Amino acid sequence: MTPLSIPKPDFLADSEFEMFEDSVARFLDTHASPETVQSWREEGIVPRSFWEKAAEAGLLGLSTSTEYGGVGGDFRHEVILMEQIGRRGIEGWDVTLHNAIVAPYIETYGTEEQKQRWLPKIASGEYITAIAMTEPGAGSDLQGVKTTAKKEGNQYTINGSKTFITNGQNANLVAVVAKTDPALGAKGISIVMVETDDAQGFERGRNLDKIGRDCADTSELFFNDVRVPTSNLLGPEEGKGFFQLMEKLPQERLILAVQAAAAMEYILRITVDYVRERKAFGKAVIDFQNTQFKLAEYKTQATIAKVFVNHCVSLHIKGELDSATASMAKYWVSDALWEVVDGCLQLHGGYGYMSEYPIAQAFKDARINRIYGGTNEIMKLLIARTL
Repeated sequence: MTPLSIPKPDFLADSEFEMFEDSVARFLDTHASPETVQSWREEGIVPRSFWEKAAEAGLLGLSTSTEYGGVGGDFRHEVILMEQIGRRGIEGWDVTLHNAIVAPYIETYGTEEQKQRWLPKIASGEYITAIAMTEPGAGSDLQGVKTTAKKEGNQYTINGSKTFITNGQNANLVAVVAKTDPALGAKGISIVMVETDDAQGFERGRNLDKIGRDCADTSELFFNDVRVPTSNLLGPEEGKGFFQLMEKLPQERLILAVQAAAAMEYILRITVDYVRERKAFGKAVIDFQNTQFKLAEYKTQATIAKVFVNHCVSLHIKGELDSATASMAKYWVSDALWEVVDGCLQLHGGYGYMSEYPIAQAFKDARINRIYGGTNEIMKLLIARTL
């Protein structure tokens, strides 16, 4: 499946993980064939029916505790799922956001009632989740959000707009980052959960037309006097949202690094396959020294990325991954991915520019990695603060 020759890391050296990896591979090969994924790209969304199949296969609520209806795995299982998705070039099925970003917010910070109320539905696929942070005027600067959640009796009234929201068309449980007290800056930010199915005043905007990740339903969301009970505030008190986000962002950035490293493996594999078959001047493209040297560089970069990512995952499992190291992983691996995919497209020649070739899709998909989850410039700023 991959041209890299890296031993399995110690944290995956167990037959349980090998069996799980095999089951994920079988599921994806059966239900997410290249033809199926192409149909998702054309439709601009992964259908709910696929999410339901994933739930039946035990891939939703993967790292959620069994007492809340989850599978009871941990971050290692999420890594295996991410890698199997990435190594097949499947972009836009944002199950990891659902499993390893939104669900942990609820399990870590939610009240017991909230956990019992939402986590089983996340695991069953009844709820697909999203987190609404980014706004038209506030991207990486979370303190700049303008969306408000005003407390009125036993309800919050939410007003504002969000954009670039992953799972935006499918999601029916949205973690909304809003200001419950705009005068307090970061200390006035809270996360309020919105169940969208019966939420008056909630509107979905466009399923945004992107240059890549075509089957991801990335959307605008609008909140116009949306009223939810105060029991939908994530956690026991207001003003904790910014700190909740800061605590969980290292895992989110590590996730992006894991996904980028897996994408590099996929890109390297399809490029090696191509240059072995493609002929130029009477011989295979791989027989040219330039091709060999370039692929040697890209394999080295992919290997370094994978080893560093594995190191970060190991730290994270032990609770030792700090924000700066996660930022290093996110920025460096995504930059390396961009360099590798650009170089591999070049090795495809003119065919690399044709949409029907997988490298063209991979090229388009890779560009966002340097932007979302906090731009790479913001990552460097966070790292610099530790000097």
